[in-house]
Amino acid sequence: MSELTSSRSTVAPRRAEASAAIEARFLVEQGGFTLDLDLTLPGRGVTAIFGHSGSGKTTLLRCLAGLTRPREGRLVVNGEVWLDTARQVFLPTHKRPLGYVFQEASLFPHLSVKKNLRFGLDRVKPAERRVDLLQAAELLGIGHLLERMPAGLSGGERQRVGIARALLTSPRLLLLDEPLASLDQKRKLEILPYLERLHDELDIPMLYISHAPEEVARLADHLVLLEGGRALASGPLSETLARLDLPLALADDASVVFEGVVDTFDRAYGLLTLALPNSGAKLTVVHAPLAAGKTMRVTVKARDVSLITGAHEQHHSSVLNVLPATVVDIAKDANPSQAVVRLDVDGSPLLARVTRYSLDRLSIVEGMRVWAQVKAVSLLA
Repeated sequence: MSELTSSRSTVAPRRAEASAAIEARFLVEQGGFTLDLDLTLPGRGVTAIFGHSGSGKTTLLRCLAGLTRPREGRLVVNGEVWLDTARQVFLPTHKRPLGYVFQEASLFPHLSVKKNLRFGLDRVKPAERRVDLLQAAELLGIGHLLERMPAGLSGGERQRVGIARALLTSPRLLLLDEPLASLDQKRKLEILPYLERLHDELDIPMLYISHAPEEVARLADHLVLLEGGRALASGPLSETLARLDLPLALADDASVVFEGVVDTFDRAYGLLTLALPNSGAKLTVVHAPLAAGKTMRVTVKARDVSLITGAHEQHHSSVLNVLPATVVDIAKDANPSQAVVRLDVDGSPLLARVTRYSLDRLSIVEGMRVWAQVKAVSLLA
């Protein structure tokens, strides 16, 4: 998760429902594979489902959609019971208020974009519609495509139409099963800002399957890590990425995610400063000016963080960002010559990959105060 991306301003604020949650407990046995999960997920925002092929990601989504019926289970979506095997409750797929987006948009080839969208809209009674056609078209940037036929659309355009059609069912839960997997990098970059808009502007919880760490870093608020049909972890994105007991923190591209707020811009040097919420720490990046107060999502790779000790006034470095930090934990890396250090920067977790030689030479131990040099930070607008 190597980059840094902006979170756009919210147009339609989400409801403040402290109790909003998705309770999902499933036991599925299919051949030699068993899915055994007991999860409590946020009832708003984006939850990323991450894991290797065969870990159970799609099976989890199929259980949520009612396409796979677990042997045992319970599913409650923001207070609505969709499944409870103990009470013999099973809401069939067509009665679950959800939208499902697959890797391929699967549009009706004989219908125009507008008529494809109407297909989703017409499934919902007028009094129960939460999203209208023009709103969905505007959110996904497809208003100019309404009279086109699917055969004349690019892959990214087709997928945006497919997402808009799912939204027009007015779902209370949106499931996205690797929606960008079939697109090339250019089309992925084209569609990601629209997914971010859905995150920011709609009060619809989304479960998002992806193999791409950069998508998870840009979109997710919560992360579920699956392996062999079980959850290795489930928690807020930044905290879960920084857990040294999980493989993500020990991977070559291990990183953590911050959310910062645009503070100042130095026109003389072209430097943008971000303030980290609930912290006195700031990050400086080379970037064009942005509006003060704008929220930005920041990811920093562990391999781009080095550690120094001693008084700050003794340091002379070309590195822009030198942050005071406390050593929280140290873990052995897969490479025996290296280690991964978890740091606390005024309440925000940060990872550093350093050599074991440097750890010993600097006598770095848990609880020690150090300085973290962040050597590389980038932004995606």
